Amino acid sequence: MNIMHLTMELITGFFLLFIIVKWVGRKIINQITPFTFIASIVLSELLGNALYDDKVGTFYIIYSMSLWGLLLFTVEYLGRKHLFFRGIFQGKPAAIINNGIVDPEALRKSRMNLNQLQSLLRQSETFSIREVAFCYLEANGSISILKKPQYQKATLENFNLPGKPAYVPVTLIRDGEVLWDEIKDLGFDESWLKMQLLSQSVSDYKDVFIAEWLEGDGMFVQTYPKTT
Repeated sequence: MNIMHLTMELITGFFLLFIIVKWVGRKIINQITPFTFIASIVLSELLGNALYDDKVGTFYIIYSMSLWGLLLFTVEYLGRKHLFFRGIFQGKPAAIINNGIVDPEALRKSRMNLNQLQSLLRQSETFSIREVAFCYLEANGSISILKKPQYQKATLENFNLPGKPAYVPVTLIRDGEVLWDEIKDLGFDESWLKMQLLSQSVSDYKDVFIAEWLEGDGMFVQTYPKTT
């Protein structure tokens, strides 16, 4: 392989890779979903294989990486704009432990067994299931844990205070769209939601960027920033 030809391909691939990562976003680096994990591997393989194939010229490197970058950007754009595509491409967290109880059906659907769950808990410095109030399996395979109050680092026992039940925050509105299933699971209805929003001077669902309900702490609402 001609050294000058290889040098040009390396320089081209380097800057194309830099541009794609900046263009698509930092999520491809953190690989926070299975899709971004696979996409980053394919992107590196496209560049690596092209560099050391004598039959592949600089034009084909530019074309293949640009097309892959465009597809990545399209997927990320659709995921930001539409909840439907976000659910398809990014997946949803699964509640493995709910209110201190392990859900066997959720484990089965996540293709996990109890040993794997306990291993993930230990990696999160949680050595007993009894310590966990809520545990979610995230889209990237990691777990998020909310411990029971008495097992949290600053325990109530240190201050001789009575224990309180643990509650998990529930997202009710995301990107201006109401998650009616979540509201129904909480036992609330549309009139209740409207009243909660009006108490914070919000009259239209579409103005809400995110609304979250936490038992004992009420509703947290963040609206879209006003454009000037």
